[in-house]
Amino acid sequence: MIYLDYASNSPVDKEVLDLFYETTIKYYANPNSVHKLGLEAKQLLDNSTKNIAKHLNILEEEIIYTSGASESNNLAIKGVCERYKNRGKHIIISSLEHTSIIAPATIMQELGFEVDLINVNNDGSIDINELKKLIREDTILVSICSVDSELGIKQPIEEIGLLLKEYENCIFHSDASQAIGKVKIDFTNVDLVTIAPHKFYGLNGFGALIKKKNTNLKPLIHGGKSTTVYRSGTPVLANVVAFDKALDLAISNLDKRIKIVKNYNKLLRDKLSAYKNVYINSPINAIPFTLNFSIKGVKSSLFANTLENFDIYISTKITCCPTNTPSKLVYSVSKDKALATSSLRVSLSHLTKEEEITQFLEAFDKCYKELV
Repeated sequence: MIYLDYASNSPVDKEVLDLFYETTIKYYANPNSVHKLGLEAKQLLDNSTKNIAKHLNILEEEIIYTSGASESNNLAIKGVCERYKNRGKHIIISSLEHTSIIAPATIMQELGFEVDLINVNNDGSIDINELKKLIREDTILVSICSVDSELGIKQPIEEIGLLLKEYENCIFHSDASQAIGKVKIDFTNVDLVTIAPHKFYGLNGFGALIKKKNTNLKPLIHGGKSTTVYRSGTPVLANVVAFDKALDLAISNLDKRIKIVKNYNKLLRDKLSAYKNVYINSPINAIPFTLNFSIKGVKSSLFANTLENFDIYISTKITCCPTNTPSKLVYSVSKDKALATSSLRVSLSHLTKEEEITQFLEAFDKCYKELV
């Protein structure tokens, strides 16, 4: 079996899983309980939160633990709109956002907010000048992903953050689900940041929204003491400890992991580009973990299904999107429906082996000859 869909979900690192298990067995008291066992659990939770904050260069109280990136994105969009609706009702999002950004933005639009979609340049990067033109006095939120999930395009988050600091009433949110553990980004001037551990070998069903101290939100979930007033619910200690471990491993080994996948990415680019009907959608400056390409004249689902006959697994587009539909992200960059209909994504990992890349290329060649 060859798994090349790490951007959708990564396997849990054994060290992370072992620590989760040990913590679950040993510390089962509620961290909010005031007895000895509760206080011991609280101490461990606080230590992990301190470590996470140090890795992300933020304050401990700026971390809101959630059930994952979708909840974090919903809390960011809805929480800001509800909290600051007296300032204005204008939102700006990019055309490369995940459905968990697009859907809540659409909901807010139905409630009377106005949503503008900012297009991207030919290389997939945000057009800063267009963003400037879109910002109004009543703009209260701009949400732009750090790295998109299909093409792996890193956005100029630092530059956008500096620009938006000039607008006192505008909150800047970035979905960094595909960035943490894959690329270095300075989030100093970002007000809200979404993080998903299952993208960097942590656990599914858990995440965080970083909320800078001068930013406020209206909670989505009310009732019950937690680690923060912005998200109720009993703190899940083992999840926090596992998050801490996964983040530590990802950041500590980032340079080594990038070096490994860079070589694989270049090999794939070179080999796939040699095929007449293959078009590489990911720009050369995309993160090396993601390579998106199209095979003209062949539906992406058909090619992916044919690869499965060789026990090889890749993605056609964001897994949260309906099947058999063109990729909105690829179309946003290419403006070519044929490319968007035939796009495929290979997402790499430091766990990927060279022989897996070789076997993928051999299977790709057979599928190509059969289907094109």
